Amino acid sequence: MTAAQPAARPVARVDRLTRAFGERTVLDGVELTIERGEFVALLGRSGSGKSTLLRALAGLDRDVPSGPGRGGLTVDGTTAVAFQEPRLVPWKRVWANVVLGLAAPDPRAAAAKALDEVGLTERGGAWPLTLSGGEAQRASLARALVRDPDLLLLDEPFSALDALTRISMHRLVLDLWDRHRPGILLVTHDVDEALLLADRVLVLDGGRIAHESRVEVPRPRHRDHPDLTALRATLLTRLGVTPEGTS
Repeated sequence: MTAAQPAARPVARVDRLTRAFGERTVLDGVELTIERGEFVALLGRSGSGKSTLLRALAGLDRDVPSGPGRGGLTVDGTTAVAFQEPRLVPWKRVWANVVLGLAAPDPRAAAAKALDEVGLTERGGAWPLTLSGGEAQRASLARALVRDPDLLLLDEPFSALDALTRISMHRLVLDLWDRHRPGILLVTHDVDEALLLADRVLVLDGGRIAHESRVEVPRPRHRDHPDLTALRATLLTRLGVTPEGTS
């Protein structure tokens, strides 16, 4: 008889995390688990605390305790973040931005590999200000991927892109996720984006995870799939938006 294998540890766990700024409580006992290789999308109205939660997971909030236990969080492995703005240093070439702060035996080779994965092989020597919006976001993704993260945090990285570039970036992110299998938390305002990309969609409201929907539709997904249509209506209702065609 074969011994049972121990269950894999989640890549991230948030245990009843509360964060307040002045008299305003932004996160109120949030509980969240992200499994290894899982793609999670987080929705919520503006000011609901989505970015506050992401910053805590990224280790950018020094007031959040690290490690297991009430009011803290645990990340098992390395973390990387791609923000809404690419945040490239304008006085460094693209390749140098990709490996900024990275300890690697051959930084140039590491940058070249990451840039190749995001389709920017020929742009490594360019200055950031010469990149298009889509290219700049690809460089931002390369900078995250070069760190081989166990947890990849995406803070509305596609919101400033035009519709066609956004579609291209969605495909790229899914391809990279399928290849590397990090746990991903995507913060977004876009319900359709969440449904097209994620395994699980969460709604943050009142400082807590107020709703969870699992998306079982196989990828690649199409916006007009009947299961996605039903999930879209549910999520919009949870966000306080009346779906089209209803009163």
